[in-house]
Amino acid sequence: MAVLKFPPVETADENGLLALGGDLEVQTLVLAYSKGIFPWPISEEFPLAWFSPDPRGVIDFDDLALNKRFLRYLKSQSLRFTANQDFLGVINACSSTPRNLQSGTWITEEVMSSYHELFKKELAYSLEAWDGDSLVGGVYGVCINGIITGESMFHTAPNASKFCLVAVMALLKRAGINWLDTQMVTPVVKSLGGKEIPREEFLNRLSQNPARSRLEIFPDTLTEDLFGSF
Repeated sequence: MAVLKFPPVETADENGLLALGGDLEVQTLVLAYSKGIFPWPISEEFPLAWFSPDPRGVIDFDDLALNKRFLRYLKSQSLRFTANQDFLGVINACSSTPRNLQSGTWITEEVMSSYHELFKKELAYSLEAWDGDSLVGGVYGVCINGIITGESMFHTAPNASKFCLVAVMALLKRAGINWLDTQMVTPVVKSLGGKEIPREEFLNRLSQNPARSRLEIFPDTLTEDLFGSF
């Protein structure tokens, strides 16, 4: 049964943990993200956990940090980029990619199934990087009522996940959205200009974000030069 109400985000503990239990039905996820809350399964041995951390990780387009070396890589790379063409391939690769200091993955079978349901309802997106017919990088996230997140990314080719994240930022900018919710600031996010902001500021941003459908921001056909403005 879908969750109908979450506790006030101000009641989250110092780690951002707000609630335990519930489910990952589409209705629950839409409610959670609309209030600045996201699920983060700790392990299959523990109840589902919901977080609203303070501070919150974001990337502002104006803070996007692309050094000269990375820009050369960006403009000389030969990868092909698509949107929403292999969501399951991306989320599966994210779930199986080894992470530093992590012995497992939070992207469980239940998470993959639930976010695929979001995707089918045009409430989630994926961006893919291809080397020929091989999927070598990608990022996926949600797109709910103007709330755009970057949930996870992977790469098997150098810089492919960074390229995808920069492409997401470019598409957001063209849709009139100047920032991305990254939830936390990982080393990769920090290297691209990610930062932490107070939860109150984050929630205020959510209330001001223009609502855009997934396909308005992440069209299935990418015919334009995504990196021409960098």
